[in-house]
Amino acid sequence: MKSFLSVELLNELKTITEQNIQFVRERLTNLSPSQKSWKKDSKSWSVNEILAHLNEYAAYYNKTIALKIERTRFREPRERFMSSPLGRSAWSSMKLGNLKNIKRPIRSPKMYNPTLNQSISLENALDTFEKGQVEMIEILKKAENVNLRKVRIPISISKIIRFRLGDALMFVVYHNERHIQQVAKLISSPGFPENSTEK
Repeated sequence: MKSFLSVELLNELKTITEQNIQFVRERLTNLSPSQKSWKKDSKSWSVNEILAHLNEYAAYYNKTIALKIERTRFREPRERFMSSPLGRSAWSSMKLGNLKNIKRPIRSPKMYNPTLNQSISLENALDTFEKGQVEMIEILKKAENVNLRKVRIPISISKIIRFRLGDALMFVVYHNERHIQQVAKLISSPGFPENSTEK
């Protein structure tokens, strides 16, 4: 099982989340509605759909993780965090490669797929995502004061299966980073429409 220095791990996750916020503010804030809804093809997702997908995860994980941290009795941080085999499998599948590349595609569960689940809201997806990232920064700060191994987080698709807190945080943050990279590629693609005066 892989282990990490807890402080270094949380700092890495904070840095990624801060970079997500910076990317949104610098690259996405001024996109027009047509740009945010543009797709390369019928099978791809738009900027709005990618962010809405992440917002669905944040709606569950941000709330669940914050509550577990608040209520836990395991309030003695450990110097090192040991990842479980299940947790490592989950977050490593999301983690970008050394060149910030997406190593392999992963099919999204139907409940989190904005093209299949019409209940997923695309409205204000950008603002909602940024707020969720700000929330995650606060969650990561609070995680410094608990045991990352002992606190357990039920996963979104099965309340029976639980991740160690450290694994859950890596899964969520690496998943966010993965899709922000997807957005970056999308808005840099040759067919992406130029900005207009549309508001």
